[in-house]
Amino acid sequence: MVCPRHDFRRPDLHDWKLTVALRRFVSASIAALTLICAAQSARAEAILVIEADTGKVLQAENATYPWYPASVTKIMTAYVALKAVKEGRLTLDSLFTVSPAAAAQSPSKMGFKPGTQVTLDNALKMMMVKSANDIAVVIAEGVGGSIDGFSAEMNKNAQRLGMTQTSYVNPNGLPAEGQITSARDLGILARAVFKDLPEYEYFMHLPGIKFGRKTTMNFNKLIGRYPGADGMKTGFICASGFNLVASATRGNKRLIAIVLGAQSSAQRAAKAAQLLERGFSNNKLAWLKPSLGTVDSLAPIDASPPDLRDQMCGPKRKRPAAEDEEDDVEIATGAETSDGNPSMYAAGVQPPTMKTSELLAGAGTSAPPIIVYTGPTRTGAAIAAADAAETEAQAAKGKGKKSKKPQVAAVKPDAKPEKKKDAKKDEKPAAKPDAKSDTKTAAKPAPKSDSKPEPKPIANSAKPLSGDLKPAAKPAPKSSDAKPSDAAKSSSKPAAEKKSDTPPRS
Repeated sequence: MVCPRHDFRRPDLHDWKLTVALRRFVSASIAALTLICAAQSARAEAILVIEADTGKVLQAENATYPWYPASVTKIMTAYVALKAVKEGRLTLDSLFTVSPAAAAQSPSKMGFKPGTQVTLDNALKMMMVKSANDIAVVIAEGVGGSIDGFSAEMNKNAQRLGMTQTSYVNPNGLPAEGQITSARDLGILARAVFKDLPEYEYFMHLPGIKFGRKTTMNFNKLIGRYPGADGMKTGFICASGFNLVASATRGNKRLIAIVLGAQSSAQRAAKAAQLLERGFSNNKLAWLKPSLGTVDSLAPIDASPPDLRDQMCGPKRKRPAAEDEEDDVEIATGAETSDGNPSMYAAGVQPPTMKTSELLAGAGTSAPPIIVYTGPTRTGAAIAAADAAETEAQAAKGKGKKSKKPQVAAVKPDAKPEKKKDAKKDEKPAAKPDAKSDTKTAAKPAPKSDSKPEPKPIANSAKPLSGDLKPAAKPAPKSSDAKPSDAAKSSSKPAAEKKSDTPPRS
């Protein structure tokens, strides 16, 4: 029986159409999953590069996505305080007092006791370099009367500047519900600092501070390493990842680079350096890239900020609990990984002329740290005197701690020699009877003649020490043969010796 052709062709045509449909479906599904995964991975980091003068956006990735600010909050804290100084409401010499609420803040902190006074000038230096959370509260209470009052002033300034995605709850950036910002808003704030407070922008790029014997260098690794770096602030909490608002100036051009959600302090510094370097490089193909407009024109995204807690501080990742305990990994480690990311070239910017590992691997410039101190404003030799006094006070505290340690450590060595005494039980009884017999005989003649009575007992005691344990038994019979009373005395002496051995062991 021969089947007609159409009986074969129809099933083949049906199968072919089904196969094509399945392939299209699978390819579409893979493409959709790829986009979803790319979107999820992109949410783990936000990037923005702008020109400080014009606000022109050179590169933006997730720049309008809400983010937890962490300690970059302190940029706004400094902005509000310095605006009050510029408006004449305060001076840099104004004295603020550390309250119990300020002293109770979590690290990083200066650790001052309640009642300690510090000028606004020194407080700003401590806050911007060490990222001291207690000092941020000191400034907030001194300027705004309370944390809530100062936070309201922070939010008022944010609204005035057009930071539509930002809300503040505290002045230091510690985890709090409602403490939110975005790379876009941080770019707007950074521009406002340079535009509104040019006379005070030096607070944004201090190399370090010295308080007594303690020296803290700026956590922004670009300061003193990247050419032209002049700002601004770092930040880290588990939910936000490693954040950085960086700025640099070359010639008449100043750029602001913002990195949110980096995996480490080294990576955020390396990425910011890469972004700045590309922004400064001359790009002949810049006219080909589409215009991204200005930072103010970026459209905000209505969403919840990503929580990177598991990614940054999960059980498999050891992360610091405070800003001053950052993992200072070598800059060269993982610093060049983002060079292979196509998104880095999406803006049509040429790669940097130098590797970031070369730019940041150095120890930095030898700019001396700024001396900070407590109490009223001092000048000239008074600053050196205050620094010397604080150094002596810290040294005294250090000596007090060190003096306690030897007492604890001295107990441990006493326990070990006991085992050695137990191992030499047979040797010590032989040596001690001679020593006691020598002391009894030599105690009275000692004032008359020091030479004759002493050599005889030493010679007698040398034999049991140099000989084995078995020969030590031979002198015993001689003493017993001479006088029985001496044997009784010798038998009683070991009992006394055992009693004398027990106190040192206890």
